Amino acid sequence: MADHFHHNPLWTVAAPLIGVVTLLLAMFAPAMPGGTLPLVIGLFGSVIAAVHHAEVIAHKVGEPFGTLVLALAVTAIEVALIVTMMLAGGESTAGLPRDTVFAAVMLILNGIIGFSLLAGSRRHSIQRYRLDGMTAALTTLTAIVVLTLVLPNVTTSVRGPVYGDSQLIFIAIVTLILFGSFTAFQTMRHRDYFLPVDDGDPTTDDHVEPPSRKEALASLALLLVSLVVVVLSAKKLAPGMESLLAAAGAPPAVIGIVIAAIVLLPEGVAAVRAAINNRVQTSLNLAMGSAIASIGLTIPTVSIVALMMDWELALGLDNKSTVLLLLTLFVTSISLRTGKTNIQIGIVHVVLLGTYLFLSFVP
Repeated sequence: MADHFHHNPLWTVAAPLIGVVTLLLAMFAPAMPGGTLPLVIGLFGSVIAAVHHAEVIAHKVGEPFGTLVLALAVTAIEVALIVTMMLAGGESTAGLPRDTVFAAVMLILNGIIGFSLLAGSRRHSIQRYRLDGMTAALTTLTAIVVLTLVLPNVTTSVRGPVYGDSQLIFIAIVTLILFGSFTAFQTMRHRDYFLPVDDGDPTTDDHVEPPSRKEALASLALLLVSLVVVVLSAKKLAPGMESLLAAAGAPPAVIGIVIAAIVLLPEGVAAVRAAINNRVQTSLNLAMGSAIASIGLTIPTVSIVALMMDWELALGLDNKSTVLLLLTLFVTSISLRTGKTNIQIGIVHVVLLGTYLFLSFVP
């Protein structure tokens, strides 16, 4: 186990580099036969490498900074991907930020949290986490999500699902304030609310010697390379995925789910692994941190792009999505109010994820 953290094994260096090579081949030799498979392999290899490097960094800097590094890195890439697709697609992509952010919130709250609680509870029965940190995170997330995705449908100065320019500027500022204040709360004022709970379980491995500064810096560089490979490979695969989804008769909102799923894959894997290793606090920090960062940074950025380009930004969700979102927020606020996890809560979240995915394809 010590080696897992203490050194970057060869594969963790090779995987992102193979990803870079497959990406370059796809860019400069697009006509090459069988070009899609190496891209997919490069993408998933980079996801697994990203998880490893994020864990090395987390081990070096400690909680909650470690989870914050991964959340911010992933969000930066998600924002870059949305903005690139918006600039390429023009006004026809007015709903893409909403679809992607909504998908990210649903995949995080039901998928990452659901599978983490399920996997952790199967192995350890009951796991403990700090209630104060989760309450602050969920309060912040609920406010941001409802202000950005539900409120535009009911404001009256401009007909929904869009905000007027002044409203959009106001909401972008409010969202940034909530994201910034939560990040300060998590890393400075109340860092102890996000530290793992010591429940006296000898299977929790917190006594591994941390990596050296050089190893941590190497991991940071490789994490960034891995994440860039993930996003650019996803962007390259997007047209093929779009035509596949269209052939399958899937609604346009599904492309938002695909983007969010690929971007969140490294965090999802890291969170489930942490729960299996009896570090459910880390899983929840990752999930909540990335949900707040995802929406807290995406909305202000795409608002600036929309205002500069004079585009309408359709932020309001339809009725079905609003009901699913409010149900998810309601269930999460109940399921994360005890400080202890169990398998039934995990099952409920996973069922909600399945419902959301099914109704995305069969609205």
